Amino acid sequence: MNNNPVVCYIGLGSNLDHPIEQLKQAINELSALENSLLFVQSSFYQSAPMGPQDQPDFINAVAGLKTSLSANDLLLQLQGIEQQHGRVREQYWGPRTLDLDLLLYGEQVINTDNLQVPHPGIPERGFVLYPLYEIAPDLEIPTGKSGRESLKELVAKCADKTTKILNDDKVS
Repeated sequence: MNNNPVVCYIGLGSNLDHPIEQLKQAINELSALENSLLFVQSSFYQSAPMGPQDQPDFINAVAGLKTSLSANDLLLQLQGIEQQHGRVREQYWGPRTLDLDLLLYGEQVINTDNLQVPHPGIPERGFVLYPLYEIAPDLEIPTGKSGRESLKELVAKCADKTTKILNDDKVS
């Protein structure tokens, strides 16, 4: 890894095929990415699905990486991990074995056809905000317009009160 790695955060989610095991395996795979170092991971959280409600609850987490991969190269690596887990994109917000979202890539604001960073859903999604706040409570989210938004303030404003932390002995 070069001397100036970028700190980034990855959102993980699964609601099919043993979701907790899917996330544990994905975290191991993130820790093995070339030119990257997994430096922190959140607890696992359980949340209701955002899309169609006729699917199982999701298990979510956030992982922190330091990487010298470009944002696009990291995105390709994340998509490769999803494919190894049998990710099929059949239904928007539908069930999935594994979803990996590049939430933040350093201080960068990226807006291309295939990548938006910061991830546009961060402010409304308790299943992202709560685990991210657990591992990086003082984080400031770059906005591109007004500069930065405090993660602490986003968590305080979050309307999602259904996302719950999972204890190891409460695995569903």
